[in-house]
Amino acid sequence: MELKRKLTVLANAAKHDASCASGGSRRKTPDGGMGNAEGTGICHSYTPDGRCVSLLKILLTNFCIYDCRYCESRMSSNVERARFTPEEVVTLTLDFYKRNYIEGLFLSSGVIKSPDYTMEQLGRVARSLREEHAFGGYIHLKAPPGASQGLLDQAGRYADRLSVNIELPTEGDLAALAPEKSLPAIERVMHDVKAGIDLARAAHDDGDEHARWAPAGQTTQMVIGATPSTDRTILETSSRLYTGYGLRRVYYAAYSPIVHADRWLPGTAPPLVREHRLYEADWLVRQYGFGVDELFGEDPNLDLDIDPKLAWALRHRELFPMDVNRAPRELLLRIPGLGVRNVERIIRARRHRALRIADLARLRVALRRAAPFLITADGVGAASGLDDANLRARVRPAQQLDLFASAQSNRATGEL
Repeated sequence: MELKRKLTVLANAAKHDASCASGGSRRKTPDGGMGNAEGTGICHSYTPDGRCVSLLKILLTNFCIYDCRYCESRMSSNVERARFTPEEVVTLTLDFYKRNYIEGLFLSSGVIKSPDYTMEQLGRVARSLREEHAFGGYIHLKAPPGASQGLLDQAGRYADRLSVNIELPTEGDLAALAPEKSLPAIERVMHDVKAGIDLARAAHDDGDEHARWAPAGQTTQMVIGATPSTDRTILETSSRLYTGYGLRRVYYAAYSPIVHADRWLPGTAPPLVREHRLYEADWLVRQYGFGVDELFGEDPNLDLDIDPKLAWALRHRELFPMDVNRAPRELLLRIPGLGVRNVERIIRARRHRALRIADLARLRVALRRAAPFLITADGVGAASGLDDANLRARVRPAQQLDLFASAQSNRATGEL
């Protein structure tokens, strides 16, 4: 197969992996080399459906010995197959970089022969780019579950980010849809990656300025909507992974019906707004101090009509309105419409004067959402007298979300 056709097939096969954000590395351009990953990371551009295209994002191959039912590259699928050699991936990466099409490489693969054989092939690409071509751009390698620690150690020396996808939230889900995979095997890779990162950081702290091992950390991805697992279960799994393995991000990918799907899979995709709500809830857990249990009432799934912080506030009306001039930081973060930056600005500003509603407007607070839940020095903002139904209607978005754009933007950042 000619190289151009391989690129078409294997770039298309990689489109479902959303966990390709590239921030967090500070690799400099080697002497006489090309590319770097300094500063805040790679600048991204996005396709209309929100996918990142500033990295060369491909599979090494879409051949796979596994038969995960939700995957287009599964063994029993009749899709067109292709396979790059490591040398071809190196050539493509360098050529695309020189033409200013990309600033780095995201490389995953179907499992060829075995997890270790696949990991060795992926590591060979990164090693060649770094050692033979002095490439300083961003490299993210997606390891297969079950890859040995020795091969992971080698790959981590060259990759900026090394990670493995958890795929589904529970062991039961994996047994039903991906029987060749298991949570222990997946989490063992996460553990080994975390251990490598921790050792490099400790060596750097001890004075070894050259200690470097997957400096951008690790991420993972979870398919949602392919199994009956609830949003509570999904977020409990994510929270456990953040705590146990120091993940930078968990990415949520709404299940997309595939060609020749079998009876185990739903016939339709879940609402994309569900993916969006999971990103919002994930952000609340990581950045706002919410516990997973706090985000749910009697329903184990998130409300699709309103964001999870607003839903929490409506369930806890007894805490509102909060005085923005007196409430501590952790409570200010609970007010709908106040993001982390808004809260920091409020705390700095109120040291000098009592804040009024006009001051909040100048601080760019989203007053339409926040005002019913706060009170200022001039007594403005409290919404006592509004019942829950009216308040819900008043502060919800006036128009339906642009689901494609909003769900993808939350994969990068967001404030609630």
